[in-house]
Formats: sequence, C-alpha cells, structure tokens
Amino acid sequence: MIIPRGYIRTFISWLRLVIRTIAFRSYTSILSVLRRVFQHCQSIIDGKERIFRESGLAWSSQPAAVNQEKSTSVTLAVPLFEPSPRQSDGWNGVASDIQSPLDSCAPWIISMPEPSTTTSIAIISHSVAPVQSFDSITLIPATPGQIKRYDRIEFQGDYALYEVPKGLLDCSEELALVSGWEPLTHPEGALFFYHSYKRVFTDADIRAPGMVDNIGKAVDKAYKEVENAGIDLDPSVELVLEFMNGDHEEWGYYFADHDRRIIFWFEAHKSSDLIGGVRGVKCADHIRYALESQYWLHVELYPNKRFLPKDVVVRLREIVMYTQADNITSDTSLAPFSSEEVASMLSLMDPLMGSAGIEHEHPHEHSVWIVARFMEEFCNVKFVNFCGQPGARLNADQSLYGDTNTRSNNILLRVMNFILFGSPNAYNKVLRKIWVDSTIVQPRWKNFINRLNNEWNGYTIFSTVMLAVDISFLAVPSVGTQKAAILVSYMSTLCAMGSLVVSLVLAGQVNDSRRDSAKSVASFMEAISVSVLGLEGLALMLCLPFALLIWGMAFFAAALSIVIFTSSVVTISIVSPIWVAILILATWPVLASNDVHISDLFSWITKQIKSHRIPSWSATRARVESDV
Repeated sequence: MIIPRGYIRTFISWLRLVIRTIAFRSYTSILSVLRRVFQHCQSIIDGKERIFRESGLAWSSQPAAVNQEKSTSVTLAVPLFEPSPRQSDGWNGVASDIQSPLDSCAPWIISMPEPSTTTSIAIISHSVAPVQSFDSITLIPATPGQIKRYDRIEFQGDYALYEVPKGLLDCSEELALVSGWEPLTHPEGALFFYHSYKRVFTDADIRAPGMVDNIGKAVDKAYKEVENAGIDLDPSVELVLEFMNGDHEEWGYYFADHDRRIIFWFEAHKSSDLIGGVRGVKCADHIRYALESQYWLHVELYPNKRFLPKDVVVRLREIVMYTQADNITSDTSLAPFSSEEVASMLSLMDPLMGSAGIEHEHPHEHSVWIVARFMEEFCNVKFVNFCGQPGARLNADQSLYGDTNTRSNNILLRVMNFILFGSPNAYNKVLRKIWVDSTIVQPRWKNFINRLNNEWNGYTIFSTVMLAVDISFLAVPSVGTQKAAILVSYMSTLCAMGSLVVSLVLAGQVNDSRRDSAKSVASFMEAISVSVLGLEGLALMLCLPFALLIWGMAFFAAALSIVIFTSSVVTISIVSPIWVAILILATWPVLASNDVHISDLFSWITKQIKSHRIPSWSATRARVESDV
C-alpha cells in the first residue's frame, strides 16, 4: 500500500508539534520544582517559616519544633511536660489524673502538627496559689550530698507468705500517681517521686499522711522565693526537696540547671558539705567545679526519665583516655582511679556511645547513672586540685598548703626511729605521699595496703621460723649452762612472737572497711592525723612487725655470739673474721638507709686529717729559731 506524500508530511508536522509541546511543559514543570526547592531551602536558612502550596505539591517548615527538639537533646533534663486541657494545678488529689505511669515516660516534648495546623509549645509556668501561708514551712539550702537516701533504714515485718492473686498481676494501684507525683525506682532499687508538671524530685514518701500538703507548700514557697529573688528559671530547671531531721515542716532544697550543669539556690549560701576540706577557695570559676560535681551527683540520684546526650559521653571518653595515658606515663598522676580501673572504664565507653543520642526509644537511666557517677568523681578531683587556678596541683605529691615536712621534731619519735632501724621514717615518707593536704590519694593507698599485706604475710612466716629456731637453740645442751645466752635467746623469742602477733592484728584491722572506700580511708587518716603522735604514730605502728623481727634476729645473733666467744681459742680464731665480715655487711644496709655511706666516712676522715696536718721538721726548726 502506498501512502501519499501529503499525509506523510502532515503526520510528521503533527508529531513535531506534540514532541515540542511535551518537552516545553516538562521543562516548565522541572524548573518550577527546582524553583520551589530553592525557595524552601532559602527560607530554612533565613530562619523564616514559609508555606508553599501549589496544585499537587505542599511544602511546610517548622523551625520551632526542630529547635525545641534540638534543645532537649543536648541536656540531661527530664523532657518537658505538656499539660492537657483537663489538668488542674491543685495538690490535694485534684491532679491525680495528670498522667499514667506509662504515659509519663513519653520522651517527646511536643507533637508534630499536621501541615494545616500551627505548632504550640508548652511553656511550663510554676504558678503559686495567691492565698496561701508559708509561715509553717522552712526551706534550708542543701546539696545532693545531703540527701539521706542511704541512711534511711526501714525494718520489715515478720515473715509471712504473700498470696498472689489469680490471673495477671496488676500493679496499677501501687504505680498510680498520687496527686501528680509519680513513683520511680532508681537502678539501685531506691524509691523516689517526681512531679512532672512542677518538675520536682523528692525522696520523701508522698503516700504518708499529710505529706502531699506539706511538700506542696514547700514547692510553692520555693518557686515564690525564686520569683522574689528575681531569678529567671529555665523551663528545664529541676527542684529537689528533702525533709530534714524527720520534721516535715523543715525542708532542704536545691535547683539543678541542666544547661550550665550546676546546682543553685535562691539565696546566698556557705556550705562545708560543698567544699569539704578544701581551703583557699576564692574564685567563682573554682567553686564551679564543686557545683558541677554536685550536679552530677543529682543526676546520679535521679537518673530516671532522662536521655543520654552524645556530647556528654564524648567528653567522658576524652577524660578517661587522658587519665589512662597519665597513669601510664606518670608516677605522680592525679587520677582518682588506678590504671586497671581506668581500663575497665574504657571498656564501657563503646556501649555508652551506643546508648547516647537515642531519643525515640525508652530512656536509658542505667547509662545515665554510669556517666553521672564517673563525671562526679572527675569534677571533684578538678575542684580539689584547684584546676584552672594559679598554683594548681599538678602532681599527687604536691602540697598546696605548705605541709611538706616529713621529719618529726618530737625527741621520743626520733629515738624510736633510731631504735627501730629507721623504719618509722620510711613509712612516714610513704604516708605523706598518700595523705596530701588532708586528701587521700586513693590509688596509692590501695597499692600501699596491698604491699603491706604481702609484707606482713612474709613477716608472719619469718617470725614463725624464728620462734622455731629460738626454741631449738634453747634445747641445745651446751647452751643450758650459759645464762647470758639463755637470757638473750629469751629476748629473741619474745621479739619474734611480738612480730607475729602484731602482723596478724594489723592484717586483720587493715582488711576491714578502712580499705573499701575513699571516704572511710579519709576518715581513718583524719582521726590518726589529729592524734597525739599524728601520722608518725601510724608509721610507728605499721613498722612494728619489721622492727620486732629484726630485733629478734639481732638477739639471736647475740646469743649465738656468746656461745661462740665462750668456746675454745681455736674456734674463736676461725669464726672471728667471718663474724666481723658478716657484721659489717649487715650494718651496711642499715647505714645506707639512713644516708650514712662508707665513702662519706672516708671523705670525712681525710678532711679531718688535712685540717689537722702535722707540721714538718724544717718548718718547726725555722719557727723555733725565729722565736730565739
């Protein structure tokens, strides 16, 4: 079939028109889409919210929600609570339907709105009842270290079998909110309560009669005092209340700021619990480390419902790596942990990084507790060592208060040091490196105690052997006729027995709570240092097993010498040179330990000879002739 040329030309012209039209519309659509994308990106950069709507395509940006989510992801604050329209601000059971325990664990502060709705963010205002008397409530500034959680002991009743009800176990009654207070369980097992709307933590039992009214007044008074003091509270600030001395009308309080990571009060406050035994605190940037240490203790006490920021874990990992490097390369490291402990801490960093920055899942209170416990220790070390201050402590041996004297001026202690072969002075030097400026160097204390245990175990064996040797020596028939040898042998036996008894007693005392924690060790050292003899008395006590064992050996050597030198002349002539050589060799280490060396003795003798040189005969004759 042959198609005419006119039809072919018409078909080609029509096909060109269709292709040109389709291409033009496609280019127009692509350019339109690119234009809208560019405008949307520009609106995000400028920080402006714009809505672009065209047929079939809608764009919306919500910087408020993004910024709010970002602000909550960089702190350890409990996520803000958005009250529902039916929520009441009362305390006496009116707000018991605020949240269920499961709903209170929701991590999101705001909900993402639909494109056609506007975003609303809940700003929590701590309103106070206008007509309310606070005269019966007393608020006292406190610190997290004053929370008496570990001092509360409640004895349980008699043994009884608990009858488990049939069906599924229902704990909703025990976990129900009490006037807005949610019961939470610490990873260690302690029970505490949190009010999500007022952002208040407390260890007080809210379910006790009258407790809700009392703590409600305390909370309102605290926020009222903050308002009167002119302090602007960030919405993430948390309040902690602790009733003092069992009186519900007297409450300890503090606020925790998660942006600055410090605690604060609505009044000026001086606290010995805050600075401990640190003297010379003069600057705000110094006391800040103490406030930050208390902040981390606050997070450690109340880690529930929190998310772990990634930057906090990164900071902790950097500190731990530096601490391990300092332990490896320096013998005077300021690290509060030993190298083995820091290595164990490093093994936790990777799992913690896996828990950090995850907000769409449940809170990680265990990871938060781990980080807070470590950060509390490191911040406290910085405060104690005057980090960032002129004259900061850079070595564990460095004293900031000028207490570097290791020799006692007590005549009695000097005499005892000589009698006990200089061992008290040696132990005193070690103790001065452990107890620096009334602060315990925990890694050194642990190493010192482990070394003492090993030494005392060895002294116990040597003392037992020495006792056996003395008893066997007394059983020799030729010794029984020499009263002097018997008397000296008795003294050797008593010294060996004393060394054995003191070693066992000291090993039993040191293995108790004095080596468990830094606090118990510091209390023990503080009590020793304020005694009559001070640390020198402790050094004298610790050296007794060694000194008594040495005296036991010395007395046995004396008894043996008596037997030797009362024997025949032949025996004396043969044994005497060996006896003198052994005496010199045994005396040498004792003299060296007291900085008395043979070379120094020879130098002293030579110097004395030169200073008193005998004049020659010619010089004497010339002087006589001149006199004549």
